[in-house]
Amino acid sequence: MQKISNFKEFTEVTPDAVMAADTHGGRAKCLQRLVRLDLPVPLTVSLPFDTVGRIAAGHSPDTAALLAVFGALPLVSVRPSSQDQQWGGPGALLNVGMNARQHAHLRNTHGDQAADALYLRFIQAYAVDVARLDPDIFDDPEISSAAVARALVLFEEEAETPFPQDPAVQLAEVLRSMARAWDSTSARLLRQARGAPNGAGLGLVVQRMALGFGPGESGSGVMQFINPVTGAPRIHGRYLRQSMFRDALLAPEDALFLRSDPRGPALEDVANAAFAELTQAGAICRQRLREEMEIEFTLENGQLHVLDAVRAARSTRAGLSAAVALAKDRVISEQEAVLRVAPQALAEMLHPQVDHAASRDVIARGIAGSPGGATGRLVFSAAAAQTSAAQGEPCILIRRETMPEDIRGMHVAQGILTERGGMTSHAAVIARGLGLPCVVGATGLRLSTRKKTLGTADGRVLREGDLVTLDGTSGELLAGEAPMMEPALDDSFHALMGWADEARDIGVRANADTLAEAQTARAFAAEGIGLCRTEHMFFDDVRMGVMREMIFADKSGDRQRALDRLLPMQRNDFVDMFRAMEGLPVTIRLFDPPLHEFLPSDREGLREMAERLDLPLSEVTRRVEAMTEFNPMLGLRGVRLGVTLPEIYNMQARAIFEATVEVGKAAPKVVPEIMIPLVTARREVELVKTRIEAVAAAVQNETGAELDFRVGVMVETPRAALRAGEIAGHSAFLSFGTNDLTQMTYGLSRDDAGRFMGTYVSEGVYPEDPFHRLDQDGVGELLLLGAERGRRARPELTLSICGEHAGDPSAIAFCRAAGFDYVSCSPFRVPIARLAAAHLALDARELPRETFESDVP
Repeated sequence: MQKISNFKEFTEVTPDAVMAADTHGGRAKCLQRLVRLDLPVPLTVSLPFDTVGRIAAGHSPDTAALLAVFGALPLVSVRPSSQDQQWGGPGALLNVGMNARQHAHLRNTHGDQAADALYLRFIQAYAVDVARLDPDIFDDPEISSAAVARALVLFEEEAETPFPQDPAVQLAEVLRSMARAWDSTSARLLRQARGAPNGAGLGLVVQRMALGFGPGESGSGVMQFINPVTGAPRIHGRYLRQSMFRDALLAPEDALFLRSDPRGPALEDVANAAFAELTQAGAICRQRLREEMEIEFTLENGQLHVLDAVRAARSTRAGLSAAVALAKDRVISEQEAVLRVAPQALAEMLHPQVDHAASRDVIARGIAGSPGGATGRLVFSAAAAQTSAAQGEPCILIRRETMPEDIRGMHVAQGILTERGGMTSHAAVIARGLGLPCVVGATGLRLSTRKKTLGTADGRVLREGDLVTLDGTSGELLAGEAPMMEPALDDSFHALMGWADEARDIGVRANADTLAEAQTARAFAAEGIGLCRTEHMFFDDVRMGVMREMIFADKSGDRQRALDRLLPMQRNDFVDMFRAMEGLPVTIRLFDPPLHEFLPSDREGLREMAERLDLPLSEVTRRVEAMTEFNPMLGLRGVRLGVTLPEIYNMQARAIFEATVEVGKAAPKVVPEIMIPLVTARREVELVKTRIEAVAAAVQNETGAELDFRVGVMVETPRAALRAGEIAGHSAFLSFGTNDLTQMTYGLSRDDAGRFMGTYVSEGVYPEDPFHRLDQDGVGELLLLGAERGRRARPELTLSICGEHAGDPSAIAFCRAAGFDYVSCSPFRVPIARLAAAHLALDARELPRETFESDVP
């Protein structure tokens, strides 16, 4: 190997050394901070990324000069120092420099067993991790001088060279091995999966060994200062006691508690001064490094050595609590606390979760359609789910795909799994609105709704009534009951969200179709309802029957009589929604789906409908078949219903205005926002808006109340986006429904695309599933065109998106940059959207995202 020259090979870690995390790695920089804080850190030398890169390329540093820093008899450890600790790195190697001379010295100072143990462990580690020899050959449980001699002989036989006695040679080989391990294909792929860039560098840290052996109190351990699950203050960790007078391998009684504990001895009892020094070190790190740290330490004859300090591992809940506590203690600012919590991580706090640490018996995998976890009995129909709920038995609803008639079963189930569908399928959208865990597009299943069985890829057959657990966060179905963790919406959560709201500069509303969803939206501090899908209000038994009578009516008068029966039901729905939102805006989308969705599709449902309508079964069957469309999502739905069957929209408008008058008598004034769906042409808007205004005038004449309302358009078709300028002339707002707009732009069915989308993404056809992540190039261009043309025609035009993309941080960033007024997402994604919007606003102010990485004097 060629010697490295003409550049700074290594840097002794001193308070004034020139070092940075992006040149020497996070561990090296943290150790410098600890040195600056006057903590008892053993002498340390850092090798920067450049040096390690040259070592991997075949050059060698001057290890003799490096070891000279540590004195005449060096004994050191070598640890990785990547820029981000999450990227990992090769394992540490201890006791480099251990040779016959060092062994003899330690026998005099620490005793035979301690010296033998250290030497034998180093030979084994060097043989396996550096020389890459078979680990089984060196698996000798005996600790003795004879075992050391055998290991040296085995090494020479296997490596065909004597075990190196020169510490400089040992160190050079260790550095080379670790440098090349970082450049291996598997290591590179692993760290890239954790977010590391392609050219991420590795530094190495060489540190004087603090042995943790001695006649006085000696050992090693780690200490943390917060509960890793809740984030509450708590000293915990481990301390492994060592003694030169016993076998150097630890016995069970050598593991001590940290704090005094009635269950056994503790570090606080046997080394009170060192314990106090450690707790003081933790407090100093928290104050000066502005982070909750985990301290790795050794004691040698009662003397403390701090080997390292890293950010303490923690759950999302603990991370949020710790950030809020640091802000309240004025260690960091409230803005920094907001930036330290990733928006998407909040999903773990808003729902019950399957315990990540528990064992899992996975029986199926699919797309994680809605986060959370739930346990229940398998059911295969909405009716069975309702029966199970009536009996007080939690259930998981399994369907090939869900349809509107499954709504009642979905409302009472604890979770939903479908064989088909994607992120914006019916099941996923409804589940997110209800806050239920959902897995869609589950693969490898054999579902028989007739036999009520579910066959799995590994040959198991589950039957209705079997107990399962659904993990909507990971997209897994588990056999049996799994341990759960409850949601964590505590004071810290609400404090952080309050700070986020102070920072963000784009509105966040919720999509809510029921009173329960509206109440959830208010609980999560939504600024209104951006999408209320009125069709979801008709799926209970009574309303469904009236709806079918209306659909089957031959004459306008018969249709109107059915609608008159629906009117008070719909009015009461809106009264509840307006009261729940307490004067906040409510955007109500008029009836959208094709009418055939309200008609039965099986023989039993057709017979029930025939009995209700007092018609022959053959007549009901014929008329249902006649109403069936070849492509119903592009057929008679949305505004087309309002134009061809105006009675439906007239009834809904009257219900809205009568509810507005009723609520306005005792509450803040309500200004409803009425949204027309699936618009393609200006004339559609003119016709429907004229009728809405006529209904409003009639209600004002009847009640004497003065109504204030807004009429707008849901932009779901490419043509509506392209003609937004002329449509805006008759609209107070444009709300882009990105679910249908994505379908129509791509010519894809969101319910069927999951069958091939994985292949399309892996082959690079699409960078991501466009139903999961907003396509900013194609669909995004339509949004920008529509927004620009709409605002040019009407500068005061309100702009928003209300598709499922609205809860995704990247889509929020797009809308914020485009000047949209708000986003509207499912209620349980409102906190995520609020926090993501705050991150975007704070990033625009160029605040430091990670203050722990800044230089602390």
